[in-house]
Order: sequence, then C-alpha cells, then structure tokens
Amino acid sequence: MQQSQANAVPAPTASVPTVYAGTLIQQRADSQIMKHTDGYYYFTGTVPEYDRIVLRRAKTLTGLASAPETVIWRHHATGEMANHIWAPELHFINGKWYVYFAAGRSSDSWDIRMYVLEGAGANPLTTTWTEKGAIHTGIADEKFALDASTFVDEYDAKKTRYLIWTQRPPAEVANPTNTSIYIAKMGAHPWEITGTPVLISAPTYDWEIQRYRVNEGPTVLQRNGRTFLTYSASATDTRYCLGMLTAGKGADLLDPKSWAKSPDPVFKSDAATGQYGPGHNSFVVAEDGKTDILVYHDRDYSFKDEDRSALDDVNRRTRIQPFTWNADGTPNFGVPVADPAPVKLRMHASPELSVRHYEYRARLDTAVSPAEDGQFRLVPGLAEGGTVSLESANFPHYYLRDDNGEAWVRDATSHEDFVTGASFFLRRGLSGSGVSFEAIGYPAGRYLHRGPDNLLYFDKVTSATDKAQATFDFDPAPAALPAGNPAPRLP
Repeated sequence: MQQSQANAVPAPTASVPTVYAGTLIQQRADSQIMKHTDGYYYFTGTVPEYDRIVLRRAKTLTGLASAPETVIWRHHATGEMANHIWAPELHFINGKWYVYFAAGRSSDSWDIRMYVLEGAGANPLTTTWTEKGAIHTGIADEKFALDASTFVDEYDAKKTRYLIWTQRPPAEVANPTNTSIYIAKMGAHPWEITGTPVLISAPTYDWEIQRYRVNEGPTVLQRNGRTFLTYSASATDTRYCLGMLTAGKGADLLDPKSWAKSPDPVFKSDAATGQYGPGHNSFVVAEDGKTDILVYHDRDYSFKDEDRSALDDVNRRTRIQPFTWNADGTPNFGVPVADPAPVKLRMHASPELSVRHYEYRARLDTAVSPAEDGQFRLVPGLAEGGTVSLESANFPHYYLRDDNGEAWVRDATSHEDFVTGASFFLRRGLSGSGVSFEAIGYPAGRYLHRGPDNLLYFDKVTSATDKAQATFDFDPAPAALPAGNPAPRLP
C-alpha cells in the first residue's frame, strides 16, 4: 500500500545511530558499493551464473538489500565476452558511467580479459551501455587479466588516475604464480592505459599461497596521508583473506618500492563468528558522511576447494560492516561479524503456538516441520527509523510482511512498497509483557494478530482479548535488539 501523509511513519522515541553489520545481499560475490553525487548508493557484484552484469541503487546502504535489481548487460553467445563474467565495478569518470568487468571466450572460458562498458545517461540503471572493448595491458600473454579497478591519487596535485588489476605474470617474472597485482596510469580514455605496467604485489607469504598462489581483487582507500591497497589472497574458499599494501603520501605509486606489504592478513575467516573466506572488498562511507564501511563477500560455512570447486559454490554473499582506525593511522577491519541468530516467535498466551510460514502464508502452529519454517532473524528494519524486520531463516531475503492486512513471507523484490510492508515498530507487549509488532503502513494501532484458523493478520487492537492475540515472546530472547533500534516502547 502507498503511505499517505496522514499515515506517515511516527518518529522513533529515541535518536539512535544506525550501525551496519552483517549480510546484505545473498549470492552476490566480488561486491562493490559506491555512492554517487546524486545521493544514491549503487551496488554491483558477480552473479553465480557468471552470465550478466546487474546494478541496484538505493538512498541508503541497507535499502540496497530490497532494491530492485536491473540487468544492464548480458554475455555474448559466442566469441569474446561469452564466459566467466566476473567482478564488475561501476565508476563515474568525466561525466560518464563506466563498468569494468572480466570475461572469457566461448572457445576458452579461461582466456579471460578485462572489458569496459560506457554509459552516458544520468542513471546507470536506465542508460544505454556501449561496449568499449578490452583493456590491453601490454604484458606478455594477456589471456588471464581481471579485477580492474581505478582510482585518482588525491595526494597528487595533478590528480593522476590509475588502473589497478590482477594478471598472471609472464613465466620469467614469477612461476608458478597464478595471479599478481599490477598498476599503470590511465590513458586518454578510461579503457586505455599508458606507460609500462608495474607489478606491485606477488604472492609470497604462506597465507597468500594456500591451494593457489593468488593476489587478486585490488581496491584502494586513501586516508591519513597514505594510500592503502587491499587485495585478496589464496583459494576462494575458507582460506581466502584480505592482505594490504601501504604507500606514503607523495610516494611514486609506479615504484614497487613505494608499497609495503603487511606481513599478516588484515581480514580473515573467523570460526567464532561463523564467517569464512572474506575477500574481494570495496569501501564506502555511510549516510552520516563519516562512518567507514567495509564491503566484502564470504560464506557462513567452511570448506576447501579440494573437496568441491569454489566457483561452483553459489553461496558467497555481500556483507557490510563498519571499521575503525588504529592510532598509527592504519585501518582496523576487525573480524567478520556474525549474523543474528534465528529466533522463534511464540504466542504469549498460548506458548505451544509459534509463528511459521506455510506456502508463504504466515500462521500459528503447534508442530512446525521443517523447524526452519518457524525461525526468523530479527534485523534492523528495512524502512530504518527505529523499525525492525523479520527475515526468514530458511529463505534468505524473504521477510514477514503486511500484504493488504494479511501476514505473508515474501521476496524483498516482489512489491514496490515492500520496505513499508516488511518494517514494524517493536512495542512492549500489549498484554503487559512480551512484544507486539505494529505495522508502519497504517495509522497507529494495527498489529500482527492471531485471526481465524490460526492465520496471522494485521488488525486494530482494542479489547483485552485482542491485545492477548497480538502479544508474542521471542524464543530464545535475543541478546540485544538490532543495532540502530530503540528498546520496545509503549504505544
């Protein structure tokens, strides 16, 4: 439903800063989020079919989770750009949009090169894209070059633009290295480089050569007078991790000696939080203009590429979390944060009944099978503003939502008004204890409520009986409410 001015969402009772942490988008790897001058955040990443390039945009970072996804380009049927469409990155250069990506040939899916799309419109989701061809690096045997990224040296008065990328070095440089990281100045066009490419990082530490000898996925962050280049190392399984190079202010970025490599990974798997293989990251700043956000992909289980191909495993997902800065001016990424543990919602007055989805309809049941049908993750509300949302534990990206007064579990991209329908004010239980969920798309007073045949609805609540049918308990009680949400409050 469209929210009218009369039905505007009430302001939360407290001003609580939003904290970003956890899984944002399922099955999207090599994640990049950038914020443009139009006020929108833009997302792109590798899809598990490796056959297309997608974009999303939203006014907020968390809004990207439910933003519609637009396919802006599809792979060729034959010839160049027909296989392994990997690691797209979106950039705005000299008044035009550019997407850098990697692709293989139909005759050899591992004959991978870097390619560029150009778009001239204001909105990259709707602009017409033109193929500008491959980026030629001039390095012998160009057939395995990928992960192109570009940046402007903000410490250089000339604001020199560079291209950084991943490539298999010539045998005489490093053998049997799989990939190393190169840098070059960009030429007259954003699909050209000029001068001689320089190798600035090859895998040498033990943590960089697990299963494969890999340095890949470079991206740059400039702060505190230094240029930090993060990259990913080793096989794209549990052993995948982030390394970092550092160059000082005024350094010649084309001189390999300007770059100092950190001796240990700066971000890696963490069994305590259940997150494995974090890598291929990007950086963005939150809506407050000051909170630094690390964007990356990982999995929530451990495995090794020897057991099954990491490329065939579709469950890398985009995640975000804030990071801080050490006293010496270097970034501190911490560890990959844990996702919220799933909880059950039980009727306070009839605890043998718990909320579940059955053929996507939300209802109450005494024996939920499979058990995951009755489990939800309490997450920061998609509509923000002190709200909460309930994400299905076994159908990621599906949320409990108000659908014309009925409670359903729906895909986040299924309705234009999804954000409103799937966000609730978490109230102190209307019967005196527990919690109640107030829909934000109505005038105040409509709550998740038990109806006939144990189906769930969003109804007005007036009598003591009605209040009892709109009061629930978490099982188990969450250790804390989602970051950015005030405590339950009275209506």
